[in-house]
Order: sequence, then structure tokens, then C-alpha cells
Amino acid sequence: MLNPETIEAAFHRACIAELEAIKPGNVHIHAAGHGMDVADFVESARAAAPHMANQALGVGERIWAAMRATWDAVGKNTNLGILLLCAPLAAAAGQTGGTLRERLASVLENLTVADAEHAFRAIALASPAGLGADPEMDVRSLAKVTLREAMRHSAWRDRIAFNYTTAFEDVFERGLPFMSNTRGRFSDLDEKWVVTELYMYFLRFPDTHIERKHGRWAAIAVQQMAVQHIPAFHYLVGTENAMAALLELDAKLKARGFNPGTSADLTVATMFAANLEKAQRPVA
Repeated sequence: MLNPETIEAAFHRACIAELEAIKPGNVHIHAAGHGMDVADFVESARAAAPHMANQALGVGERIWAAMRATWDAVGKNTNLGILLLCAPLAAAAGQTGGTLRERLASVLENLTVADAEHAFRAIALASPAGLGADPEMDVRSLAKVTLREAMRHSAWRDRIAFNYTTAFEDVFERGLPFMSNTRGRFSDLDEKWVVTELYMYFLRFPDTHIERKHGRWAAIAVQQMAVQHIPAFHYLVGTENAMAALLELDAKLKARGFNPGTSADLTVATMFAANLEKAQRPVA
């Protein structure tokens, strides 16, 4: 069980670390994009962090409070996906017994209609690209099912929703093992490059944020572009040449309006989980 201060710091640290790494197509310290810059995300992380860690709030309440604080701070959607993924992790970190993922599974299993209602309000406020109107599960209407049931309805088309139905499979079965393997291969690698490696790893899957906004063909096109760059990036990792190659890809994606937002959200969630797991380990 972690205290709120530790959870808040772990969340804020994950958000800032993600901004300091090159993430082609997404916003980072080396390049703005999509009408946003790094300052928007830094301020969003500061505003959202206390609400993520507030143990008096349920999962849905954390999402809504953090999104409202974000909107008050920057007036735009910078972190909806991050909040949706990190709120259950933060709730699990504040509980006792079992591993972080076991506690997360319990949190997800016990989500309520009230959680869905608060999350729907946050989603409606953020109004993410490609939201549309679903006659069966419209976030602008009163929730009729639990938040997990609502996510199950969208799991086939949204990677964040998919993770709600699998106890965060992408984080615990893909992201965390990949990070561990990366650190094992590059023991002296700067943390910023570990984050970039993780983000590039998630780009191997079609990004559902791009798919909602531009269609399946665009998501697959970005996936293919990323896969083509990964071998060269592995060879150049940590060098100026790697940075130049990634910034070239970054410019190409942004010129076409392609923002792999889901890949970035999963990157933050994985780093947040890693921070939480590290914080709960006994000090040797």
C-alpha cells in the first residue's frame, strides 16, 4: 500500500519523463505539434496529479476531477487517455494485498455505474477526436452500466478500453517486460531512450487514436512506418543519428496530422506502473 504523496509523485514523474523523450508524431520537448506544446502537458500533469492520488475518490471521480482540473489549467484535452489508464492503477496502489496487477484486477472488477457516470462526464468534456455518437453507449447520456462494462463495449475498437477488460494486458504483459528487457540490453542507456524505445514498441500496434480520427488505413500506415524505423533505431539508439532519424519521422507524421496518442498514453501508464512497483519494493 502506497501513500497518496508517493502515488502523486509516481504519476507526475511518469508524465514528465514521457515528455522528455522523443516520440515521433506526439508532443515532446524536441517538437510541439497538433496545436499543443510541452508547457500544456507539464501544466496538465501538475493539475491532474493530486486528483489521481486522492484515496477518498473512486476511479471515475479521479478521472473527472483530474480532467476538470486539466481543463481549468490549459483549456484543452492533453491527457484523457492517460487519466483513464492511470486512475485504476492509482486506486490499486493505495490498496493492500497481492501484486499491483492483482489489486488492479480487483479495482476493475468492482467498478460501478457511478464510475462510468464520472468517466463519461470527463470524456464529454475532453471531446476527443473521433468520439462520435454511439446509440448504445453515448457518453453524453446517463450511464446505465458499470465503467468496465462500458469499456467492454468499446474494447474491439479502442486500446484503452481493451486494457480495462484484460487487467491492463498491454502494461503488464507487454510494456513492463519490454522495459525490463531494454534496460537489460542497454545497462548504461539514458532513461529518455528507454522511454522512446517503449513508445516505439507500442507503435508496433495500430494506434486507435489515429484510427478513430483518420481511419484504419492511417493507423496501419503509421504502424508500418514505425516498424520500418525500428531496426535502424535499435542500431543507432542513444546517438545523435538516432535522434535525427526519429525527428524526421516525427515531422512526417505531424505534417499529415497523425498523432499516436494511444501509444503515448500506454507509455505513460507503463512508466507509472513501473514507478509504483519500484516504490512498493522493500529497501534492501
